[in-house]
Amino acid sequence: MKLNRDLASVDPIPASGMARAQAIMQSGALFRYGEFGSELAESTLFEVDFAAYVGRRYAVALNSCGCSLFIALKCLGVETGDKVLVNAFTLAPVPGAVAHAAAQAVFVESTEDLLIDLDDLRSKAQSSGAKILLLSHMRGHTADLDAVMAICDEFGIQVIEDCAHTMGGKWNGQFTGTFGAIGCFSSQTYKHMNSGEGGILVTDDDDIAAKAILYSGSYMLYRQHVARPSDEVFERYKYQIPNCSMRMSNLAAATARPQIDLLPERTVIWNERHDRLAQKLSQIQDIVLPKRLAGESYVASSIQFRVMGLNDEKFKHFLALTAECGVKLKWFGNVEPVGFTSTYLDWKYSNGGQMLPHTTKIMKQLCDMRIPLSLTLEECDLIVQIIAKSLATVKGT
Repeated sequence: MKLNRDLASVDPIPASGMARAQAIMQSGALFRYGEFGSELAESTLFEVDFAAYVGRRYAVALNSCGCSLFIALKCLGVETGDKVLVNAFTLAPVPGAVAHAAAQAVFVESTEDLLIDLDDLRSKAQSSGAKILLLSHMRGHTADLDAVMAICDEFGIQVIEDCAHTMGGKWNGQFTGTFGAIGCFSSQTYKHMNSGEGGILVTDDDDIAAKAILYSGSYMLYRQHVARPSDEVFERYKYQIPNCSMRMSNLAAATARPQIDLLPERTVIWNERHDRLAQKLSQIQDIVLPKRLAGESYVASSIQFRVMGLNDEKFKHFLALTAECGVKLKWFGNVEPVGFTSTYLDWKYSNGGQMLPHTTKIMKQLCDMRIPLSLTLEECDLIVQIIAKSLATVKGT
């Protein structure tokens, strides 16, 4: 019994994206700005299309989601030493962006359902004095955004949404990334659209949009953006904001742009496979899946589950057995971080001795698996069989 598929495999870029990328390479115009003016750049068109897709006035195309988080922090006025609330279950680029802005992350506990703990959020909002929450919708799990925003409004906290894993996801019918002052998205290869690397910052605020364009590195060519505020807004900031050279290239935009229209179709495919896996995994003793909130519409390009009752040695044995059968699971409980599975305990540059016992306990039990679009339903069933057999072997049942 073996899965003959690489779970890290990705789909090719749509033919229209490849054709446009080829045309851009033939022209040599990979840089988004034309020194003496030019036709609308692919990056500009991508911004217009993505802003329209999520329903925000402005989008700024950047070279990574991590850069978009950093620029978002700067646009909201974060200065050296400022405290920024961050839910503890997230990926390294999130505290990395806080450190990049020379700020201090204050980690908030996560629940068993992998969501920000609202009680701990309220407590730390009151005790820390932080004025920004960088809320990560980690692995596509969306918290009760009405409750989160109510707490933040009460304490005068602005919200930046990290939507690297929720492109196309919604809360009560409204897209994630449109609740806070700023939403940040990713087009890195293993996200919902693939441009290799890429990030998108969205906002409705004129001043934030102008600042983001200037921080991104527009030189004085900001008029080449279509989704932008008036010149008057740029006049307030153009001599004050540094050029951080974090732009998206036309080549990356060309590969990403046609994938916007594919998101609804991809959502159906991902969710069908996720739900098949979740339904069958939930029947295995000692495997627990996070519960989804009623208001959430998710785009599940990965699945997470907790394995109960294993010590570290047995957990490693379990992972080795599944890997031998072609199912390579990621584990957030490893003492040594591997790939994308580091935790707040590993981020010594940001941790400052913070301990979150509930989050630590959950991470020790947590497995994570990517769901390729090309995965079949039959392969989903095989994966569950492999996991069940491997766990039974480890437990000696």
